[in-house]
Amino acid sequence: MKMPFYKLHGDKNDFLLTWLEQAPAEHLREIAVAICDRYTGVGADGWMLVDRTSGPEFDATIRLFNSDGSEPELSGNGTRCAAALLATENPGQTEFRIRTGAGVKHLRLLSRSGCHYEFEMKMGEPRIIELHATVQGHDAVIVDVGNPQCVMPVSNFDFDWPALGAATERDPRFPNRTNVSFVRPVDTHTIDVRFWERGAGLTNSSGTGSTGAAAAALALGLVIAPVTVLTAAGILVLRRENGALFLTGPAELTAEGIYHSFIVG
Repeated sequence: MKMPFYKLHGDKNDFLLTWLEQAPAEHLREIAVAICDRYTGVGADGWMLVDRTSGPEFDATIRLFNSDGSEPELSGNGTRCAAALLATENPGQTEFRIRTGAGVKHLRLLSRSGCHYEFEMKMGEPRIIELHATVQGHDAVIVDVGNPQCVMPVSNFDFDWPALGAATERDPRFPNRTNVSFVRPVDTHTIDVRFWERGAGLTNSSGTGSTGAAAAALALGLVIAPVTVLTAAGILVLRRENGALFLTGPAELTAEGIYHSFIVG
């Protein structure tokens, strides 16, 4: 099997993207696991199929697989990467409507320099499910931002937060698992965040995780909008308008090639 791919990342949260018409019709979960493997595959946090067939309310549709083969509803960083790929084909286009598992998301291209893009994406209005929860013995905020988020306020990261993230992802209260973020307030407009993502594990950054973390911090009164999110990889910024959160962040095309080592057996 030979399959073209593009590699992009949003704040070092990396994805492999393939046009839908160039991908096999079967064994998609197995392909996702194989191509995302960082030793025997190309390596990424997720693999995305991009269908550039447009409709009345959208310009393209994406289907995303995590590196473990599961399908999340939404990725903020991943959707920006899809918009960047679409922008390479349509240099004059600045507004993008991308249909995701969590509905149509609107993105606006702010700048472009070579293969580096900056977008603002309307993440929608977050829904606080439980403001004062206890998960794995820790204070938490349960949030829905199009996918499930469990946000844990912390004073520092000097503990084994990846292990807590892994345990929280599969806590019994989350039958479909959850994304996890650990939030340290820095000042009235800034939070420092670390991420454990459902289906991918530890990631350098997360668009939906940053949105959930900011929503939780706002609801707890830890910060006021706009919110700067410091991640292990860089900075994402969220502003609020009429209850909705808008996420600004980068997307960069780093490579393209042919994947041909996967064999269904």
